Amino acid sequence: MIIKPKKSLGQNFLIDKNIIKKIVEVGNVKNESTILEIGAGTGSLTEYILEKKPKKFFIIEKDKNLVDFLNNKFGKKIHTINDDVLNVTENLISTEKLIVFGNLPYNISTQILSKWITNLDQKNWYENYILMFQKEVANRILAATNSKEYGRLSILSNWKLDIKKILDINASCFMPKPKVTSTLLKFTPKKKFLKLKNPKNLEVVSRIFFNQRRKKIKNPLNQLFKKPDIIIEKLKLNINLRPQNLSPETYYLIAEEYEKLGN
Repeated sequence: MIIKPKKSLGQNFLIDKNIIKKIVEVGNVKNESTILEIGAGTGSLTEYILEKKPKKFFIIEKDKNLVDFLNNKFGKKIHTINDDVLNVTENLISTEKLIVFGNLPYNISTQILSKWITNLDQKNWYENYILMFQKEVANRILAATNSKEYGRLSILSNWKLDIKKILDINASCFMPKPKVTSTLLKFTPKKKFLKLKNPKNLEVVSRIFFNQRRKKIKNPLNQLFKKPDIIIEKLKLNINLRPQNLSPETYYLIAEEYEKLGN
């Protein structure tokens, strides 16, 4: 059975065996591990992960042809979920924490990550994520305060997660070759972070600030709060700063104050 990548699903199959081995090593898979792979393609990475003999292996794959191909190839070694990852409730997949591998479709990679971070279930359903992004997106995730790439994605990603860049991956490692370089990141849950009742409030706050990223922060504060001066005083904010000048931690505190208003 010949499987051709579907452009409509953003499929680029990883074929470089050296890169695949490095990805598996980063995951530190053991025989008691439970694995979730997002978009397994033709199973190149799946095959190497299975060599580590994990306890359970789940795959979310939208493409029905690939699901049939993977089931024929690996049989009972895997449990496939034929659905769009954006529709799946991951914390219902397993009672055990998952090591998540994903060569994410570039067109929805940030949506997937945001969905996981803003999951209302406060218990971590994952042990870590080992995910591949377009390099420009990875740079935004990793971006530090005051940098050009710093923005909403940086703030959201660093809220509950420690993030480590593993390596850049050349387009020649895929079939077909994408027009961009990829970057592999490892995400590990933080033991301590400021808890919000509804993580969507952080998205609201960061969106309002960065929709006006060139304006001073007094503008978005006026939009969020009826009495912004109280918040400015409480959080010791310098109103002459612009959104990219505030640390992620400051945004978490602003989101907490916004939440207290009943949002």
